[in-house]
Amino acid sequence: MGLDLKDFAYDGEGGFDLKDYPTNAHVDAGERERYELLTAGNTRRMAELQDKLYADAREGVVAMFQAMDAAGKDSTIKRVMSGLNPQGVSVYSFKQPSAEELSHDYLWRAVTHLPRRGHIELFNRSYYEDVLVVRVHQMQHGYAMPKRCVDEPEDEFFDRRYRQIRDFEEYLWENGYRVLKVFLNVGRDEQRKRFLERIDDESKNWKFSSGDLKERDLWPQYMDAYDKCIRKTASRHAPWYVVPADQKWFARWLVSEAMVRVLEACDPRYPEVSPEAKADLDRCRQELAGE
Repeated sequence: MGLDLKDFAYDGEGGFDLKDYPTNAHVDAGERERYELLTAGNTRRMAELQDKLYADAREGVVAMFQAMDAAGKDSTIKRVMSGLNPQGVSVYSFKQPSAEELSHDYLWRAVTHLPRRGHIELFNRSYYEDVLVVRVHQMQHGYAMPKRCVDEPEDEFFDRRYRQIRDFEEYLWENGYRVLKVFLNVGRDEQRKRFLERIDDESKNWKFSSGDLKERDLWPQYMDAYDKCIRKTASRHAPWYVVPADQKWFARWLVSEAMVRVLEACDPRYPEVSPEAKADLDRCRQELAGE
């Protein structure tokens, strides 16, 4: 089909409408093995680049995954990132904020989990929950914050947050971090199938909650919230990748492509050894060889 990662990217240039991005790329099922091999190749390439990134220790990478329930965030992280060295990568899941987290600004917990340079942090959900679920459920009105911060029209409140997020991500760029943002765009019908699978398969029962159906009822509101946040937070240094997620194997290839390109853009290299250090290595070699 000639599909490429750029077909699913939005960097803030031009208009954006989530409806223009498919949930299913309709890649022929006969192509599945080829894409799985391509993903495996990207996984190996990621491991090579990560090793250099870790040694170089000049840039850090933050990769975040947003999606509706059952879109495949967990499995994508597990499968695509399987080749990374655990020593240099961590995963943080943004669950319902704790009392301590709620007592800080909404970006605080993201800051506390930023990776060291040379490391990769994977956010399973992210601070974008604060312009998604918070917007859909109008949670901002219950915040323990000054009235000047919350008693204002909805659009003004969230437009301010979009601006804060853009500024934060530009701040990260200017301080040695690259941000990868992936929205796994699953279809409503596909979500229904995956929910039924979770109910029918005992080994997956733990993944399902009746609360998932309440969130599903709010599908139009969530799509509108995603449309707004992607359109207003995409930028050249922090673009969004709106990945069609109905075919998991194709989605994983796209995510692996995005991750490889981010790591390649870091241009990581093993540190150069000084002439003095090389001379010391030669001395150590001779000493070991003479034992």
